[in-house]
Amino acid sequence: MTTPADLYASHRELLERAITAAAARDYWSAFPESPSKSVYGEDAAPAGERAFTALLGKPFPIDVPGAVGTVSTEQSPYGLELGLSYPRADPLALVAAARTTIPSWRAVGPEGRAGIAAEILSRINARIFEMAHAVQHTSGQAFVMAFQAGGAHAQDRALEAIAYALAATTRMPARSSWSKPQRGSDPLSMAKTGTVVGRGVALVIGCTTFPTWNSYPGLFASLVTGNPVIVKPHPGAVLPLAITVQICREVLAEAGLNPDIVTLAVEQPGDGIAATLATHPDVRIVDFTGSSEFGDWLEANARQAVVYTEKAGLNTVILDSTSDYRGLLRNLAFSLSLYSGQMCTTPQNLLIPRDGIDTGDGRRTPEEFGADLAAAVDKLLGDPKRAAGTLGAIVNDGVLARLTEAAGSPGVVLRSAEVADEQFPGATIRTPVVVRLDAADDKTYTREWFGPVSFLITTDSTEHSLRVFTETVRAHGALSALVHSSSPEVLDAAREAALDAGVHLSENLTGGVFVNQTAAFSDLHGTGANPAATASLTDDYFVSGRFFTLQSRHHVPPAPAS
Repeated sequence: MTTPADLYASHRELLERAITAAAARDYWSAFPESPSKSVYGEDAAPAGERAFTALLGKPFPIDVPGAVGTVSTEQSPYGLELGLSYPRADPLALVAAARTTIPSWRAVGPEGRAGIAAEILSRINARIFEMAHAVQHTSGQAFVMAFQAGGAHAQDRALEAIAYALAATTRMPARSSWSKPQRGSDPLSMAKTGTVVGRGVALVIGCTTFPTWNSYPGLFASLVTGNPVIVKPHPGAVLPLAITVQICREVLAEAGLNPDIVTLAVEQPGDGIAATLATHPDVRIVDFTGSSEFGDWLEANARQAVVYTEKAGLNTVILDSTSDYRGLLRNLAFSLSLYSGQMCTTPQNLLIPRDGIDTGDGRRTPEEFGADLAAAVDKLLGDPKRAAGTLGAIVNDGVLARLTEAAGSPGVVLRSAEVADEQFPGATIRTPVVVRLDAADDKTYTREWFGPVSFLITTDSTEHSLRVFTETVRAHGALSALVHSSSPEVLDAAREAALDAGVHLSENLTGGVFVNQTAAFSDLHGTGANPAATASLTDDYFVSGRFFTLQSRHHVPPAPAS
């Protein structure tokens, strides 16, 4: 049997490198993002596809405490028949099973838990092609994006969370000595221990769009800090997290531990299992990614737990001026198009002064900018094959409904179009829509329009744009913001506005970095400083609320006189 200590020893170099990278904030990645044969080997891609195909049309092989029947809820946005079923969870049985594992999981200690977590990650990475197909056919991400965001980048985010959790839980020594000098007598001496104690049962509530990327930080942060975890996938995206839980349970069992330290909670739509679990008195940590409506409900009602939410908001672009107009248009066109805007960081509100922006080649009015942006998107997506690879597929009817509603609005400057995918004729693929509004139309643009919907909003001035940005993000939240300006004064004002609004800011992106992408070990995702999220991926606050350090102490008698 391989012990947790053995696993820590085998992964120690990786874990120490991750802690160093998290502190340095420079580029570092532990898991290659390229699906190239030269990186993962000649047979990795076909073997992964075969493994994925072998799962289809069958019950997924996983044990669930107190299973009651099965559920089958997933439909591929690409039209592939999945036919997967999973054991249906009894939420009370899941909590009870998780609760019984707490003492043994606590006894493993931070290093052992980090070793197990790193081993789980290495095995997830070994199945990265299988995982990419699972993410593609549940989320609608195109395959390369599913491989990167759902595979390598998600694994990097997980490792980052492990690094933060390990550093936080080992900051205080497990054993220490205390000696206080006494005048005329032997010193008072004490031996003390510090034990990391998890807060309790943790619950991870997954989403459809990024089932791994958004779930892994909470899952692994809770595990390393000593908490058993119940993973509750979205009914539309179960498979990626089912594979993850399956691997977790295998590694735990091989290490001689109860596999119920990690369990899977699958439900029929409408079962309400997330609310039942989140408000159970033994569930002390909740991680959630999804709608603002349910995220707000969790924050208000899961009072016994520390709640980490990532919701949605009004991601904003402030347009003032640029020295690289073509680069601005290319970069923004890609940001609006990537994964059909189904990213919590995709820009929604583009603020432009009424008298236009200075491009270096002359001013462009809002009307001209709208036409130029539409042309840039059309050029990017002009080739159907490239368009399908960039856009992916529409994940659900809600996104399609919002797109249809926006497309019927007056003031459309970029019309949405259907795109065909030769490989998957049943896929629902749409290009973005951009609608012109005035700053007075706040009832429209202060709504969240998750999906390929953006608004070009005319303001009185850049100063007015900054006020609109600050006020709307304070009230409704945002996960990203972008400013384009050649003016140092405007950039300074935008930085101050972003600090006041509590959102991360990108400036003058015209190259290969995009506002809706964040890099593990360097970029923070979410802030906790505005309503869109209660924490940041990943910082100390994200892990510190998941554990306590409890002390014991006893006298050490003086050494006998010689």
